Amino acid sequence: MRIRKKPWADQFISDNEKYVTDEPKKYLGKWQERFEKQQPLYVEVGTGKGQFIIEMAKRNPHINFIGVEIQRSVIAVALKKLLNDPLPNLQLVITDGGDINEIFYPKEVAKLFLNFSDPWPKKRHAKRRLTSPRFLDTYKEVLSDDGNIEFKTDNRGLFEYSLTSLNNYGMKFEYVSLDLHKSPENEENVETEYEQKFSKKGPIYKLIARFNEAS
Repeated sequence: MRIRKKPWADQFISDNEKYVTDEPKKYLGKWQERFEKQQPLYVEVGTGKGQFIIEMAKRNPHINFIGVEIQRSVIAVALKKLLNDPLPNLQLVITDGGDINEIFYPKEVAKLFLNFSDPWPKKRHAKRRLTSPRFLDTYKEVLSDDGNIEFKTDNRGLFEYSLTSLNNYGMKFEYVSLDLHKSPENEENVETEYEQKFSKKGPIYKLIARFNEAS
């Protein structure tokens, strides 16, 4: 989907470097310096307009959150929301989520969120899916030994692919739901903007998985 460029976005981002950076490699091994306190680090890859990561940071002040998004115009919207109620445990990062192992040290991240990623439905594009082995390699590198991945989607094909991909990689499933919004766990569920808009059209799928030490 083409994102309309917001002419005010670049300057707005430059004016608020306390909460957002487009030079993530500068903070390799130094991310905790951008937060008020040193705490476990949770990262969302593809944070969009920020509804999910902002609410998670509000609910969990004992955790530091980083929202990663490649689209400057989109993250500028998330930044606007954050500035309405600044949070000391949330940072936004403008970069490609595929480079996550180049901006975080090994074992530095306690949890990864993958919410409503592009399904890349054509078979020839499978390697671009964020749950493909190529990306799993990078996640395994940055996740702590007890860390895990939480993945949500409304795309049945992508969910089935992800179950197979993670299983073949040797990951252990801690939770799988074929209809999250009708499950008891939905009471604690934090919705993304996309989820809020499209959940009425069909079920939301979710899984939580971790890497086995031998995988």
